[in-house]
Amino acid sequence: MAPPYDVLSEADVQHYRSLSPYNVVHLTRPGTDYEGAASTFMRWLDDRILEPEPRSMYVHEVEFDGRVRRDLIASVRLQEYEDRVVLPHERTHRGPKEDRLALLRATRVSLEPLWFLYEGQETGVPAILNLVASRSPAVSFEGADETTHRLWVISDPGIHSSLHEVLAQKQLMIADGHHRYETALAYAGETGGDADSPAQFTLALLTEISDPGLVVLPTHRLAKAGVAVTGGETAGSLEDMFQKMRGRVAAGAYRDGRFQVLPLEGEMAVVELHEQVIDNILGKRSPEELLEYTRDPEQAVRWVDEGVGTAAFFLGPPDLQQVLRMAREGKTLPQKATYFHPKPPSGMVFDRLERDRRL
Repeated sequence: MAPPYDVLSEADVQHYRSLSPYNVVHLTRPGTDYEGAASTFMRWLDDRILEPEPRSMYVHEVEFDGRVRRDLIASVRLQEYEDRVVLPHERTHRGPKEDRLALLRATRVSLEPLWFLYEGQETGVPAILNLVASRSPAVSFEGADETTHRLWVISDPGIHSSLHEVLAQKQLMIADGHHRYETALAYAGETGGDADSPAQFTLALLTEISDPGLVVLPTHRLAKAGVAVTGGETAGSLEDMFQKMRGRVAAGAYRDGRFQVLPLEGEMAVVELHEQVIDNILGKRSPEELLEYTRDPEQAVRWVDEGVGTAAFFLGPPDLQQVLRMAREGKTLPQKATYFHPKPPSGMVFDRLERDRRL
């Protein structure tokens, strides 16, 4: 097991590689040795490190910080964004998609579940998951960030049918995995096949949006260049800055040893911060050139003090219903506008995209 590929530093990758020759990072983070990852996967099958299962769905439960979240793991049919069935909420960059597409072409395996949210408290899906989770789990394990995970197998075709019937009517919003979703769409277009071929689907983890264990955190920004921002309100410390931001459409800023609160016009702080401040700093440069991201505000301050960047910008937790509303309106947020926590671990389930199978 390991966290998703895109939250791992190179040091993290080496750590997980050292834990076991069968850790999932050997597949999800192979560098550029994509064919090597494909060979590794087939070898694990041959050596029975991995075992094929009959048609199944899964209940995943994560316990953390006194909270519990329950998710459904299943296959989701890929649909273009313009169909308004799968809703993105963040912009993507080209580089990660090229890497993931090369890995998908080589392995022909959906290696990590994409994370989707849906509104469905009234559908009975949470009740079904709770009923399944009343049994003993098939697997229990400890994960990153002091999380405990449990996994149940749903092999009953009757339950599959019930879940399919209600969820097929729902819009899904991508919580995590925009790059991988667009990669899967590209691969499906390359591969072709009929509507029920596995390449037309992706491995997915689905969470009901009102689940009490669903946590969304802000991601802070470091600008590597740019002029000082004027007109902000002075704050005495990092804590004072966050206190003054609370309940307002506002962002924090740190530069030259000084904290500020930046009042913003509009509805959503992350959108207005980019439109009113960061986009002016970027000019014609891409965010990939000029921005770094962190969830740790103290790290952002250190980066500025150490000269890694010139200024840090801070945000409060985004409003999830507001994010969903904007997604339904066809509006996308800046990259890393949300950070859903804790991430579904990789390595629980894989989905082979064999050409002769049908879903």
